[in-house]
Formats: sequence, C-alpha cells, structure tokens
Amino acid sequence: MSLSARGLSKLYRSGELEVAALSDVDFDLFQGELVVLLGPSGSGKSTLLNILGGLDRPTSGSVTFQDQDLTLLDDKALTLYRRDHVGFVFQFYNLVASLTARENVELVTEIATHPMSADEALALVGLESRADHFPAELSGGEQQRVAIARAIAKRPNILMCDEPTGALDSKTGILVLEALAKSNRELGATTVVITHNAVIADMADRVVLIGDGRVQEVRKNATKKQPGELSW
Repeated sequence: MSLSARGLSKLYRSGELEVAALSDVDFDLFQGELVVLLGPSGSGKSTLLNILGGLDRPTSGSVTFQDQDLTLLDDKALTLYRRDHVGFVFQFYNLVASLTARENVELVTEIATHPMSADEALALVGLESRADHFPAELSGGEQQRVAIARAIAKRPNILMCDEPTGALDSKTGILVLEALAKSNRELGATTVVITHNAVIADMADRVVLIGDGRVQEVRKNATKKQPGELSW
C-alpha cells in the first residue's frame, strides 16, 4: 500500500458557521495504480487531495505514508514529504513566464533527491522539441504537459493531479491524459486524478465517487481504457 487515510474530517469555521469539507473519510492508495476521484464541485475532492499531499491538515483523522503518520509531522517535515515523495499538477499550469520549458522543469530537478534530467522528463511527455520555448510560445496543452514533466522529474512516489484537463478542450485534454497515463505506466508513480468529468473515470484502475465530503462509492474498472479510447 502506498498511502492510507482513516477517519479524515476537515471543518472550516467562519464565526458561528461550521462547514464540513470532509466527514470521516477512509481512503487507500496502492502502489502504481491510477485512481480517479470523481465528484461535483464542492464535494471535497480537492480538500482530500490537499491533505493527502501534505498541503493541508485535517481537523481529525490520520494519513499514513511509509509507516509514518503525516498528521503528526511539523511544517518542515511536511515540506520534505512533498519535496521527496509527491508531484503536483493543477488545473492552471503555474509556469514561470520568464523561463523556458526546460528551465521550468529544472526548478524541481535542482532540489530533488534523485531526479531525472529535465530533457528526459520533457521527452516522456512528448515535448523534447519544445524544451527551449517559453510558456507564451506554447499552447495550453503543451504548458500543462510541461507542468506534468516538472512534477514527474523528481520521480515522485505519488502524482496528484487536480482537474488537469479542466482548462483544456477535449482533443488537447486527451494529450494531457496520455502524458499522465504514460508517466504512471513507465515510472510506476501512484497517480490520483481529480475530475468532475465522468468520461475520464474510464481510464482509471479504480474510481472513487465523492459527494458531500464523503466517499460514496469505490469501484474497480474491469475494462480500463487508454486516453485515446475515451469518448468525450
């Protein structure tokens, strides 16, 4: 098992108002699988991903990674967890405009413990010929693939993707999903993809349906599809 969460709850308070973003969630990730977290906006998907990735802390519950409870770590130790073990891909690419594609990836390779080269990471997502281009010279899909290259360059144990195709058209989204599937397959990184698009769920090993801050259903895909086989 790659990661295990038990009894996760997250409450947000504003004055006397209390909102439960997560309520007593149990969740497991297994080594090398590709999991889709599927649910509408506001269902708790991003909150769960942020806690699993060490970007946020739960109000209660535990998250165990390599026999260590992440909820007991201080901020410095959580930073090391993110640096050494987790890659993030978000809906918006967060590239540095003044740096080339290669230089954006090198931001990660310079601090990672056992990184691949920036050129190797860009080749993995099919962008070796665009390494010297700046973000403004790249399409939205290419920018997102640079963001994926940056995330996988440090060889993370877990790759966490929050609506990675949300800002893209369907044709470009397929290219991004193919890059994610390839990195999952070739690097063995446990991959979590958050989406509200039910079509994307067909490429997952497992689909976790989330609603109202709870896991409502978990199902395995008996006939897992490749991104190019998805019908948008």
